[in-house]
Amino acid sequence: MAAMRQLTRQFHVSTRGKGLYAFTDSVSDWLARSGMAEGLLTLFVQHTSASLLVQENHDPDVQGDLERFLSRLVPENDPIYRHTLEGPDDMPAHVRAALTQTQLSIPVIAGQLALGTWQGIYLFEHRRDPQQRRVAAHLLGESEASVPANIGEADIKPRGMGGRSQ
Repeated sequence: MAAMRQLTRQFHVSTRGKGLYAFTDSVSDWLARSGMAEGLLTLFVQHTSASLLVQENHDPDVQGDLERFLSRLVPENDPIYRHTLEGPDDMPAHVRAALTQTQLSIPVIAGQLALGTWQGIYLFEHRRDPQQRRVAAHLLGESEASVPANIGEADIKPRGMGGRSQ
């Protein structure tokens, strides 16, 4: 029986204000260097005013539409907010993070992220000002040499590197 391995890493994502920031390539590069063939990748954003998404990476209008939708859903300067010490965009940023995800789990199959053709990994910044965000990564799985060959119609084959999927 093959031994399970685990690796950790921290990704740093610089933002320029509200919006989605792709970091799929950084994650894919780290995965490729890891030698891990099969497993599970967990990503966790270490902030309360940003979130993580797997989202379309082909048409940038999708990203803009998501930002505009959340801005309408969770407006700044709403009189219901009592937490205003860090500015009018802080409490809405917390609400937006609560409505989205702070953690992602992505399967690793055949040494690649099991993302579809048009999918990418994004940090979703909810504050107006530039930020330095940290994303903790934990990879659990088996390396190339220890993974038995899987044969069968139920096997899932990734469609390519770089986080693209349908």
